[in-house]
Formats: sequence, C-alpha cells, structure tokens
Amino acid sequence: MNNASVRTVSDAKRDFYSHHTRPINSIYRRVVDELMVEMHLLSVNVDFAYDPIYALGIVTTFDRFMEGYQPENDKASIFNALCRSINSTPEHYRGDADAVKNSVSGMSLDDLKGQFENLEHGGEGLRGTLASVANKEKFKYSRPFGIGLYTLVEAVAPAEALKEKDAVEALFKDLADKLSISPDKLQKDVELYRSNLEKFAQAQEVMKDMLIADRKKREERQKAAEAAAETIAESVDTAPKVAESGEAAE
Repeated sequence: MNNASVRTVSDAKRDFYSHHTRPINSIYRRVVDELMVEMHLLSVNVDFAYDPIYALGIVTTFDRFMEGYQPENDKASIFNALCRSINSTPEHYRGDADAVKNSVSGMSLDDLKGQFENLEHGGEGLRGTLASVANKEKFKYSRPFGIGLYTLVEAVAPAEALKEKDAVEALFKDLADKLSISPDKLQKDVELYRSNLEKFAQAQEVMKDMLIADRKKREERQKAAEAAAETIAESVDTAPKVAESGEAAE
C-alpha cells in the first residue's frame, strides 16, 4: 500500500467537522472523538473487513452513549458526520445493523448459539457472517465487533441471565472459540462496555440533577427580579399621590 494515500486521523476529523459544524456537548465529546478515531484506524487497517456485526457495534455504541443528548436533532447530524469521515454513510451502517439485529428476532439464546455451530460449512445471513469471521485467515478483531456480538446476545437472552457473571463469561468464551478469536479480548471488551454503560448512566443522572438545580436557581433569580420590579413599580405609582397629598396640605 502506498503510505502517501493513507488517510490520517486529521483527515477524518476535518471531514467530520465539515459535515457537523455545531459544538458537541462536553460530556459527549469524548464518546464522539473515540468513535471517530476508532472507526478511522480500522478503516485504514489492511487486515480489517467491515461486516454487519461490526456495524451493529458502532451503531449500538453511538445510540447508547449518546442517549439524552441535547439538542436531540443534532444526534443524526453527528452520526452522519462520523460515517462520512470514513467515506461511508449512516444508511449503510444503520441498514446493516438493523438487518443483523432483526435476523435474531424471535430466537432464543440456544437458537443464537446454534448459529455458531459448524461454521466451516459457511451459510447465509447471520451464519454466513459468522462463518466468514471464523474462516478468515487474518480476521481483525475489534471492540465494536465484540459489542455487536454482545448486542445480539442481549437481544435474545433473558435479562436475568446477563446478570450472572460466570455464565456470561462462559458464554462469550464459547462464542469466541467458535469464531477463532481471543476469548480474553472479547470478555474484556464486553465487561468494559457494560461497566462504562453503568458509569455513563450515573454521569448522566448527575448532569441531569445539575441542570435541574441550575434551572431552579434561574427560576428563583427570575422571581426575585420580578418581585423587585413590582416593588419599584409600586413605588413609582405611589410617588405622584404622595406629591399630590403634599400639595393639598399646602
């Protein structure tokens, strides 16, 4: 590959901000920056191959960690800019993400696990995607791919099952082995993703409380200002009357 033709992170950032020109709220800026850099670095990696599970991981990460973003309408613009920064489109990512997630609709966890069996024979749909991963000589595993796998499991597994740490670890070790990817990397990424979701939810609650407190203070200041204005107005209204009374007395 000609190194002169490889796009840089700076190129990706310049493209991003050419498509989204509004400022990004502070607690969300890191999420966007990390996604942008990660998507870019993978897009220029010679061993990386885009697939629907990876797309699902990107879409899920964005949607989960951008939840509550204001103004709400800016989220679509930001995601569009992320995709455009690597010469792709939001329709491509969301279309593939929706398709692979819809493919497990109605499945049980056992049904999903069955999709990982006998991958050496290939297949179509989700099984075909999994087979291409398992049979690829140099599959470039990525964090978004791991999150995409977790999202598929989350879509079919009972909520209680995902609270049992040992069971979750055993499940993802089995899935990793079937795909010939590192169980340690997959488990680490899944665990970190779940932990970060909890932390981010807590940070959002703190921010929400701060906004409520700030709004309350603004309302109190507004009421105080209005009360002061009324007092001044009353003083002005009574001033002529006092003067008139004085004149009458004379």
